[in-house]
Amino acid sequence: MFAAATKSFVKQVGDGGRLVPVPSLSEADKYQPLSLVVKKKRCFLFPRYKFTSTPFTLKDILLGDREISAGISSYQLLNYEDESDVSLYGRRGNHIVNDVGINVTGSDSIAVKASFGVVTKHEVEVSTLLKEITSRKINFDHSLIRQSRSSRKAVLCVVMESIRTTRQCSLSVHAGIRGGAMRFHFMDEQNPKGRDKAIVFPAHTTIAFSVFELFIYLGGAFDLCVTSVSKGGFEREETATFALLYRLRNILFERNRRVMDAISRSQLYLDDLFSDYYDKPLSMSDISLKEGTHIRVNLLNHNIPKGPCILCGMGNFKRETVYGCFQCSVDGQKYVRLHAVPCFDIWHKRMK
Repeated sequence: MFAAATKSFVKQVGDGGRLVPVPSLSEADKYQPLSLVVKKKRCFLFPRYKFTSTPFTLKDILLGDREISAGISSYQLLNYEDESDVSLYGRRGNHIVNDVGINVTGSDSIAVKASFGVVTKHEVEVSTLLKEITSRKINFDHSLIRQSRSSRKAVLCVVMESIRTTRQCSLSVHAGIRGGAMRFHFMDEQNPKGRDKAIVFPAHTTIAFSVFELFIYLGGAFDLCVTSVSKGGFEREETATFALLYRLRNILFERNRRVMDAISRSQLYLDDLFSDYYDKPLSMSDISLKEGTHIRVNLLNHNIPKGPCILCGMGNFKRETVYGCFQCSVDGQKYVRLHAVPCFDIWHKRMK
């Protein structure tokens, strides 16, 4: 009966689907701000998740003894009074009958009345909490962490807000027959015992809550999933390996891009250099030309090692050659290294 009333409350209040009804009156005190709950998917046939309370808070699973001092704000939300009819032939009606144990002989509906009165909302200051947990780490030796980590379907969550009653509240259920003009026709002459049920629970009882999922990394750091897009859970070894490979891929891609940019700049340098030799007069201030015919020679035959070409070997990538010319000299060097084709011809064409 309590679960049916809290589900009806969440359905009417809404809050964009973030609110979760408290499933049991006996566990209502375990859904306080900063408490930990376990979110687990039932099976692939049921899209909804099951939330299970734990006796721990966020501080209990963190390393160190420092308390979490994030503030909790509270304010009045609304005044809630609800009376609804539930068919016995629906899933909700069957759940109430099984939960309460009411006598439904000769009845086709159940009247449920929930009187919560003024309810208050208590929520953690998210920005303060995020700053406080930046440097905190998870204690992987904690029993809750070990058990949750072993299950791939379990996700640890932190209660970020709770909705509580402010006074003593009552829930009542009555089985009857749905009428045309009236809500119910009560069969007083045939009313067997057990047709009415009522419960009273104390003030400050939590009836709904909302959570943020935790994503825990292998190193102990963790994130609060503050949006519905981000998902919680534990970082797995294969996930970490994939992330490492992805980062390496990006590094290699960036390195290749830089290499290609350097090649492109070098090519532009060579194009400009060759264009200068074809289109501009060459200064002879540092070049002396000896008389006689200029001949391509293999410098290795004269014990001169391989080196950069004077034309195309001056960019970022040194283009080396073993050929040159002994009839030309530059900066006091008695030979010039030149590729056989086309640097040799370009060099001497501009020398004429």
